[in-house]
Amino acid sequence: MKRALRWSWLPSLVPSTASAHAEDGIWTFDPWVVTPLLVTAGLYTYGVIALWRRAGIGRGIRPWQAGCYIAGWLLLAVTLVSPLHRLGEHLFIAHMVEHEMIMAVAAPLLALARPIGAFLWAFPLSVRQRLGQLRQAPWLRNVWSMVTAPVPATTWHGAVIWFWHAPVLFDDAVAQVSLHRLQHLSFLFSALAFWWALIRRAERGAAVLHLFVTMVHTTILGALLVLVPRVLYPGQTAAAPYWHLTPLQDQQLAGLVMWVPAGTVYAGAALAFAALWVRRSGEFWTHKDALRAR
Repeated sequence: MKRALRWSWLPSLVPSTASAHAEDGIWTFDPWVVTPLLVTAGLYTYGVIALWRRAGIGRGIRPWQAGCYIAGWLLLAVTLVSPLHRLGEHLFIAHMVEHEMIMAVAAPLLALARPIGAFLWAFPLSVRQRLGQLRQAPWLRNVWSMVTAPVPATTWHGAVIWFWHAPVLFDDAVAQVSLHRLQHLSFLFSALAFWWALIRRAERGAAVLHLFVTMVHTTILGALLVLVPRVLYPGQTAAAPYWHLTPLQDQQLAGLVMWVPAGTVYAGAALAFAALWVRRSGEFWTHKDALRAR
């Protein structure tokens, strides 16, 4: 009976008292967020145009990769600048949606796009050559290899998620702008390293395993937020009553977002990698049988 009463609010989840939080409909133009977004958009656009003028449309950067970058960039921009960001400062479920959009949607699209080449082509030839030489520096290659190796990337990404969901740190990030920026930056870069490692460096079967591990530990964290009987984030959930939610209900909804939709993304990606793995294995054995038949 108590459990039924606890969840009886779900069908009536409708925002209210809009005048109390009218500022939540305002777009956020934080220069520390907008400037990098505009710079990366400009560099990518100019670089793609310069490369395609030189090599031909679709050469070097395929149209689908450009589409992935545009989609990932737009999702990232909307997540960090739209009213969702301001709402996330007051409502835990909105904040969780924001985080999952960054890590589970925008990051894999950007990793699929492989934008580094386009960024390089945005610079003059002399600068490109210097940057290319810098990329070949042993120390930089070692750091890059270490950061984007599948096991370290998966471990780092998971550690970042659990670290920032420590109640004290999470509430402090909501209250302090600089800490909030750092939180989102670490989510984005750890997610980029994670997806880059799976897409570019991991074997397809190993990628399935890494996604399964990530899905399991994020599901555990989401389930904890849903099932724990007390409020863990009093600062983040303090404004929940403005939306006819108790702080505990706001926390539970946020946990559900991490548990179900985000888990579905990881599961879908794992199935895609598994399909590629099976397909490649089938091609390998078909080729081997053809060689034997000769």
